[in-house]
Amino acid sequence: MWLIILAFAATIVTPIWYSMAENDKYLLKYLCLILWGTTIMVFVDHTIGFLTEGGEFIELTLDATILGIAMLIVALIIWEIILLIKDPKKVLYRK
Repeated sequence: MWLIILAFAATIVTPIWYSMAENDKYLLKYLCLILWGTTIMVFVDHTIGFLTEGGEFIELTLDATILGIAMLIVALIIWEIILLIKDPKKVLYRK
């Protein structure tokens, strides 16, 4: 389920970023990169686990759902830290 949650979030954020790419004041390119990187990492993890151990490719349990939500929250926290450090609207670090 965590693969589905992360892939869904990445596919939602990507067109939003692409439509605002000329003026990326919210640095959505970093959020896209984080989400797609995590989605690819989880896909590789699921694929290797499925090929070596067998079983289910997509786990549909409550634990897997909570893990997917937790990973999405961590991705958003990292993106917000990047926003605070870069401060694209010059709110925190006025010159």
